[in-house]
Amino acid sequence: MNSDSRLLSFGFAVAVVVASQLNSARTASVDYEHQWPAWRGPLANGVAPHAKPPVEWSEQKNVRWKIAVPGSGTSTPIVWGDQVIILTAIPADGAGARGATVSQQWTVLSYDRGTGREKWRRIVREAAPHEGHHRDHGFASASPVTDGEVLIAHFGSFGTYALDLKGQPRWEVDLGDQRTRNSFGEGSSPALHGNTVVILWDHEGEDFVVALDKRTGRELWRQRRDEPTGWSTPLIIEDGGRAVAVLNGSNRVRAYDLATGESLWECGGQTVNVIPSPVADAETVYVTSGFRGAAMLAIKRGQSGDLTDSAAIRWRLSKNTPYVPSPLLYGGLLYFFAGNNAMLSVVEAAGGKLLLDGQRLEGMFGVYASPVAAAGRIYLTGRDGNFWVIKPGGGPIEVLAKNKLDDGFDASPAAVGEELFVRGRKHLYCLAEQK
Repeated sequence: MNSDSRLLSFGFAVAVVVASQLNSARTASVDYEHQWPAWRGPLANGVAPHAKPPVEWSEQKNVRWKIAVPGSGTSTPIVWGDQVIILTAIPADGAGARGATVSQQWTVLSYDRGTGREKWRRIVREAAPHEGHHRDHGFASASPVTDGEVLIAHFGSFGTYALDLKGQPRWEVDLGDQRTRNSFGEGSSPALHGNTVVILWDHEGEDFVVALDKRTGRELWRQRRDEPTGWSTPLIIEDGGRAVAVLNGSNRVRAYDLATGESLWECGGQTVNVIPSPVADAETVYVTSGFRGAAMLAIKRGQSGDLTDSAAIRWRLSKNTPYVPSPLLYGGLLYFFAGNNAMLSVVEAAGGKLLLDGQRLEGMFGVYASPVAAAGRIYLTGRDGNFWVIKPGGGPIEVLAKNKLDDGFDASPAAVGEELFVRGRKHLYCLAEQK
């Protein structure tokens, strides 16, 4: 067996382990793995285990459809069955989307996967925002999540909404108003596991994490937290038959029992302004941050208590870690950018060995989107519309293709079937081989 085969075999084995944990409460785990149900995909690590998206594309090549998206938003599309679903904020009066005093329509949009035709639109709320957002940010930055039964659309201060897959409302919950650091805006996406929705509420006011019943919106539990504003999305794993929610944070990474909200363990060591979401394999949780410093920790699963500087920290890295993009875990390797720069690093997940140290992707300027993996390939997205497709591995980068689209891209891609869905600032693209 050659090195590529061993890499893919290892990656498949890890995917099977993680998928079995994530889908233990689902009856259709195989179908689930063929979707892109949440912002980091079916395995919550950026991997599409069954997808075979194209390698090459341009505005003239392998674009199945391209549509203009109303309003603005940087959330990742999710894909379930024949639907591609996004969240957006549309100025109610048709004016520019940037002003904090302009009334917005917080909207869920569903498109036909095959044609790009709009299937349904649901405006869940219309109101003037109470604060603004970062110039690169927006009012619809959290990604939706679905399990095929219920669709959760989280707009933070502007409400959390459950719809069915036809866009009909089921329930809504208002958790109050966030006051974010420097009015940078909100962005943490909800996590869904079984019948439980987990929402992180870290801001410059009273912080908490809350669990809601996906069927009714009833609050199951709430735990207070002590954190500055954060934008990370919870990761839900299973340890010893118990579902655990792992939350990244500037002060502490914390794990909570999903059933009760009990705090299980915590660990210091992150930087401020935490954005990247955790990823995990069968033995380890990997957490990272990269603003005003650099931190990546590999934390042994199944622990309890304060793990800071303990033997539960398998390894740590203090250079070239990401600020906005989350890491990709694929084939036993972690792929991540340095800050928001087009500089890629690769670390061996098992031992923390740095295999590739901040190699610059020449011609790509700036990165917000997180890496995605499918069909033995890594997909990298630049803010300027440059895309690289590379071979996995820790050696010098082997480029399979360099592609360009005429838009700016801050949202992470979604890979499903033979398609890659990429959301630009103005357009949503479906990329697929033309046959």
